[in-house]
Amino acid sequence: MVFKVTVNGAWRATRTLWLLVLVSLSVCICVCRASSSREEDSAMENIVTEKKAEESHRQDSADLLIFILLLTLTILTIWLFKHRRFRFLHETGLAMIYGLLVGVVLRYGIHVPRDISNVTLSCHVNASPATLLVNVSGKFYEYTLKGEISANEVNDVQDNEMLRKVTFDPEVFFNILLPPIIFHAGYSLKRRHFFRNMGSILAYAFLGTVISCFIIGLLMYGCVMLMEQVGQLDGDFFFTDCLFFGAIVSATDPVTVLAIFNELQVDVDLYALLFGESVLNDAVAVVLSSSIVAYQPEGDNTHTFEVMALLKSFGIFLGVFSGSFALGVATGVVTALVTKFTKLRDFQLLETALFFLMSWSTFLLAEACGFTGVVAVLFCGITQAHYTFNNLSPESQDRTKQLFELLNFLAENFIFSYMGLTLFTFQNHIFNPMFIVGAFLAVFLGRAANIYPLSFLLNLGRRNKIRSNFQHMMMFAGLRGAMTFALSIRDTATYARQMMFSTTLLVVFFTVWICGGGTTQMLSCQRIRVGVDSDQDNSMSITDGSERRSTKQESAWLFRIWYNFDHNYLKPILTHSGPPLTATLPPCCGPLARFLTSPQAYENECQLKDDDSDLILTDGDINLTYGDITVSTDASGAHTSGGPAYAGATSDDLDRELTYGDNELVMRGTRLVLPMDDSEPPFTDPHHRLRM
Repeated sequence: MVFKVTVNGAWRATRTLWLLVLVSLSVCICVCRASSSREEDSAMENIVTEKKAEESHRQDSADLLIFILLLTLTILTIWLFKHRRFRFLHETGLAMIYGLLVGVVLRYGIHVPRDISNVTLSCHVNASPATLLVNVSGKFYEYTLKGEISANEVNDVQDNEMLRKVTFDPEVFFNILLPPIIFHAGYSLKRRHFFRNMGSILAYAFLGTVISCFIIGLLMYGCVMLMEQVGQLDGDFFFTDCLFFGAIVSATDPVTVLAIFNELQVDVDLYALLFGESVLNDAVAVVLSSSIVAYQPEGDNTHTFEVMALLKSFGIFLGVFSGSFALGVATGVVTALVTKFTKLRDFQLLETALFFLMSWSTFLLAEACGFTGVVAVLFCGITQAHYTFNNLSPESQDRTKQLFELLNFLAENFIFSYMGLTLFTFQNHIFNPMFIVGAFLAVFLGRAANIYPLSFLLNLGRRNKIRSNFQHMMMFAGLRGAMTFALSIRDTATYARQMMFSTTLLVVFFTVWICGGGTTQMLSCQRIRVGVDSDQDNSMSITDGSERRSTKQESAWLFRIWYNFDHNYLKPILTHSGPPLTATLPPCCGPLARFLTSPQAYENECQLKDDDSDLILTDGDINLTYGDITVSTDASGAHTSGGPAYAGATSDDLDRELTYGDNELVMRGTRLVLPMDDSEPPFTDPHHRLRM
């Protein structure tokens, strides 16, 4: 009996154990199946994500290919126009037309099937965060803000997404496309005619831009008040918005007109006035617009007039402009010192790379420090051309000039192509007929208030008057372009900014196509002389004493002081040219002068002291004061050397510096560096070499 009970108990225990094992196995199988199911789901999610990333990559490549093809087509058409001597339409206007055609095709010709099955329309939040974290079944997903979609566009999400793909971040324009354009403007500046008209250029660029800004702002504010009275204003539009619009459309970019001027060889003074104004007023417009944005009165209403806030904005304008100017010049000076005191010229690739990176970093450094990169990179380009260029090897000189010329061409045409594209791909256009008509009228009157009154005042003190036909041409040539577009597209978040951006596009289109296309006809109508050979003008100015005196008298007195200081001290410190510092600095600074003066400066001085060197020019007399000798030649070829010690640059040196640049005359193997080029960074031209 006892045995039977024991057997039954053992059987029950065994059965219970087997049941436990079976339950455990079932649980393990279920867990494994659930785990494998989750792994399969995760693997499927990874595959879907990879496919989406691959599709996005292909779409981005196709979008970039569109712009590359646009530029390629533009270049081929430009060649055809130049071959046929067709001047009515410039390459920038052509790029805009191609951009418009592609924009029409993308907007209306290519249709992506609508699919909003995966779009959640019931997620309500009180704000629009830049980044949104969404919890989906325990997994967090990050979403970034792409922009507002109106209620009637909710069902067109896929179409909007396609158009957004060809819409670039505005920072791309400021950080990538604008720097080479602005730097090239400063690097290719023609010094002779720029400095001869420096006072007038500064007046047009600074005072004229401010006048134009406030005239346009006041007129547009009146237009906005009228729109509000007739019920055509659907959002806030303050006086500061009108001033901001005045600042951005005051930036002129007569690239079309200047290209035609260069091709037709129009009067060099007119070219210098237009080019100098466009270069500097871009910088002024950028700083002015940022100062208007910084206008913040105290109190709840941030759009009322307050004197202290106005003075603060004016102080910001001066501080930002002067800080950007100093930063750009400092970067150029550092690059000049590095290229002078190192032997980078022995490694041309490294030398060019350093020059390129230092120049581009100026823009980013200024923006990172709270200044304006446009101003900084402009004056960096001028400084690099004046100092650093002389320290580069001949190969690097050619490379840097061609590199920035190429980048400027591609960036400018890319921006104009994108302008045409944006007219149809931008999602938040606001076209108001009253605002558009008012804008065109205000831009015209603002330009007139800039040119005619200032020209009248400037002519009171100028020996070489700005003639009325020049003034009419400058009025007509006030085109808007890349800078105006870049400033307007940088912020399109509000109703006012969206309306300003849409109107700005139309202003740019009109001025480039109509004003740019009518340049040749306007030149004929105003009877402005063309076919003026600047080289011939230079040779006349060196052979005719009265021309030399004319140039000397027209040169700004402030620049004369600057030239003497620059020629005696800055050029010897920053470059291999100029007189040795031992001849210009006081004797007590002898050790420092010997340290800063390059060996090439002493070699040049010794070469000039060589009495066996003959310089024979039959075009006229040249007197040269350099170091402690004077070399003079006349038409007969006689030369003398004398001994007045070097006391500073003479007015004839200034005249030759303005008339020429830095080319060389070669005499019996001796290289004599003379200022002989009025163009952008000087290059040795074999036509300017005279040998015995």
